Amino acid sequence: MHILITGGTGTIGSRLTEHLLDYEHQVTVISRQRTRPPELPAKANFATWDGRSTTGWGQWVEQAEAIVNLAGAGLADARWTTQRKRLIRDSRVQAGQAVLAAIRAAKRKPNVLIQASAIGYYGSGEEIKTEASPPGHDFLADICQAWEASTALVESLGVRRVVMRTGIVLDPNGGAFPKMARPVQWFVGGPLGSGQQWLSWIHHWDMVAAIRFLIENESLSGAVNLTAPQPLRQRDFAKLLGLMLNRPAVMPVPALALKLILGEMVQVVLEGQQVLAERLPTAGFQFSYPEAWDALRDLVNPEWESD
Repeated sequence: MHILITGGTGTIGSRLTEHLLDYEHQVTVISRQRTRPPELPAKANFATWDGRSTTGWGQWVEQAEAIVNLAGAGLADARWTTQRKRLIRDSRVQAGQAVLAAIRAAKRKPNVLIQASAIGYYGSGEEIKTEASPPGHDFLADICQAWEASTALVESLGVRRVVMRTGIVLDPNGGAFPKMARPVQWFVGGPLGSGQQWLSWIHHWDMVAAIRFLIENESLSGAVNLTAPQPLRQRDFAKLLGLMLNRPAVMPVPALALKLILGEMVQVVLEGQQVLAERLPTAGFQFSYPEAWDALRDLVNPEWESD
């Protein structure tokens, strides 16, 4: 199967490219980078785009059976100024609109579009959220709703669409996990704020395996949560991480300090979510890392301890 990945040079896109190639799929990576990254596997095709139009890459759509749209500016890459918040939203919506335009223009349309989203869709709180839960009303929920809506019309073109609402992806190569592990390594880690907030997470292997499952499983469409079966409190996650790194993780980081450092972005770490994936297991997907203990044991290796 020929699969296009927009935003394919990011942490998850890179993992997904290697995973799909291992399973004998053909992969074309679409990226805003002007030149082919040296670390991109030789078997993968590469094309550039501007993130908001079909220029330079639209012709690839007619050759693809599936598209995975991962494009969007990182949530944790910079403080949430008004300008940054606009970029977070626009980068997602414009990329989705470009994907929609490319599919609409293609004479031969892909069978499926896998559209990225996040569990921020549900807002924060103590209650358990599933795919049937309504959206929240904060900034992240608004972003996710606009992100998902940007490609909704592909369904009217006869293309199966799956919206994957992803939890915190645990990956030592990027994203949230290195930021969570480093303070613990430096003996200054511990619960964030009260530590009572829920952390809904997924190991990077299960993330890319789930995406392949969604591509190949024609019975699935609509919203699908990508979170491990056992979310846990942030304080318990910090404790487990400390045990894995052989470091104490008992020094709490006050909420006020986090607000001063992170600004409005503090809601990502202080306002937890307890989100469960109901549809993936029902469809037959099996998690390789259902528990945080096993996931962290896989992630934390001697290289981490020597950093």
